[in-house]
Amino acid sequence: MSLWVIRIFFLGLCTMGGFAVSQVRPEWLEAGKLWTLIGIGFGGVLIALDEMLKGFSLRAFSAATFGLLLGALVAAMFDHSGIFLWVDKDDEVTRGVVRMGLFIAFGYIGMIMAMRSNKEDFSLIIPYVRFTRENKPDNLLLLDTSVIIDGRIADLIDARFLEGVIVVPSFVLQELQLIADSAEPMRRARGRRGLDMLARLRRNKANEVKIHDAEVEEKDTDTKLIRLARTLNATLYTNDHNLGKVAELQSVKYVNLNELAAALKPVILPGETFPLKIIREGKDRGQGVGYLSDGTLVVVNNAQKFLGQQIEVQVISLLQSSTGTMVFADPKVTPGSTAGLLT
Repeated sequence: MSLWVIRIFFLGLCTMGGFAVSQVRPEWLEAGKLWTLIGIGFGGVLIALDEMLKGFSLRAFSAATFGLLLGALVAAMFDHSGIFLWVDKDDEVTRGVVRMGLFIAFGYIGMIMAMRSNKEDFSLIIPYVRFTRENKPDNLLLLDTSVIIDGRIADLIDARFLEGVIVVPSFVLQELQLIADSAEPMRRARGRRGLDMLARLRRNKANEVKIHDAEVEEKDTDTKLIRLARTLNATLYTNDHNLGKVAELQSVKYVNLNELAAALKPVILPGETFPLKIIREGKDRGQGVGYLSDGTLVVVNNAQKFLGQQIEVQVISLLQSSTGTMVFADPKVTPGSTAGLLT
């Protein structure tokens, strides 16, 4: 149900409540319209207050209430401390103004200090006592469209490298459905792969998958994801470099699987040997080219004659470029023999 439907319903109740008040006493009957307008105004003020407190969390409300009570206690101590003996006891107006100033000032200071503090600061008020949650919050993994289509997130979850509740927003699911229904074959295949990955994630019993149906006011999908990640205190998983940087600027936790894969690439040093299948010829004469499992290009000297075969190669040098690392190697096959060939 839309939030504005509830607000309109509440405004209607306030309107009827204002009219009902006018029926309580006979002398109020003539002011029925006025009481109805008062009911509408009361409901409007509460709805406006609700809109202003949209980003106000329950923790902030609890901290503000605690700070207000603490400030009122301090104000009461000052009021009864005898500091204001200069105020005439018979002067109720001056006395009331002083007390109101005390409670407003200390209440405001207490609320601000409580809202700016963290939970560790409360141990100063109650020494040696620490409050811990019995029910710890779930670790929420918020997935965007790119990381679902990619599919590596499902491998990480199946291997139990990631634990927590998987959250898929409804607008991401709608985007996947639109991609799967696309007229373009490649785009349609990507969308269907994403839906298959979601089905695979749901089959995994170790991690719960939740479709988040809450409405997010922003129109752009990236902005919606960042807003939802902040609201849920979730970690955003994506392959979009730009989305990750925007999330970082807005202090939202995120993980870029491409960056994770780059960090987990095996380190290859000169002198190391490993098996490699020569799949095509190189640019220079006699060279053969193969690829590692992570896509790293390996150029093997004097390996053209081993085209289509898997051989043992030894690294001689590395070349770092903007597109990645290129490995240069020599075959460990003795000329004129089959030693070093792998079947």
